[in-house]
Amino acid sequence: MKKRYALWTAAGAGLVFILACITVNIYFPEATVKQAAAEIVDEIRKTDAEKKGPEAVAQRPVLRESSSFSLVPAAYAQEATTVSTPAIRALKDSMKARFAALKPYFDAGNIGETNKGLIEVRDETGLNLQAKAALRNLVKDENADRTKLYAEVAKALNIEASQIEKIQKIFAAEWEKSAAAGWWIQQEDGNWVKKS
Repeated sequence: MKKRYALWTAAGAGLVFILACITVNIYFPEATVKQAAAEIVDEIRKTDAEKKGPEAVAQRPVLRESSSFSLVPAAYAQEATTVSTPAIRALKDSMKARFAALKPYFDAGNIGETNKGLIEVRDETGLNLQAKAALRNLVKDENADRTKLYAEVAKALNIEASQIEKIQKIFAAEWEKSAAAGWWIQQEDGNWVKKS
C-alpha cells in the first residue's frame, strides 16, 4: 500500500513538474500598446496647427534632472514606449494624408468608427455615383492601412499574431476618443451611436 502511494505521489509530482515546464506564459504589453495607439492616433488625426498649440508644449515629456547616480537612464521609459519603424511611419503618413479626405464624410455621418478599429460606410444618402465610389475607395484604403498598422505594431513590440485582435480593440478605443462630436461610433454590442 505504501509503495503504491509513493508511486502515485512521485507520478503526480512528475506530472506537475512537466506541466510547469511546458506552460507558456503569453505576455501582452497592454500599457505599451495603449501608449503607442494614443501617440499614433494623435499624430494622424491632429493637424500641424493643433500640434503646435499650447497643449503640445504641455504634452511634451519632461525629463527630470537627477543629482543622484542611476544605472537606468531617465529617458529609458520614454524610449521603451515609442513604437516606430519605417513601415509604421509610412502607414501613418498615408493615413494622415487620407484623413483630410475622410473628415467631411465623418462630419456628414457617411462613415463611422467600428468597434474593431476600422471604419465603415454607414449612409450614402445624398451622394452621387462618383462620390459613392470615391468614398468606398477611401474606406477600403484606410482599412487596409489600419490592418497593416496593427500587424506592424505587433511585429515592432514582438507580440504574437494571435494577439492582433487585442491591439485592434485598443486602437478602436483611441480612434473613438479622437472622434469629433457628432461622428458615428459603433459600440461593443454592434449598435451605432453619435458621439456626444
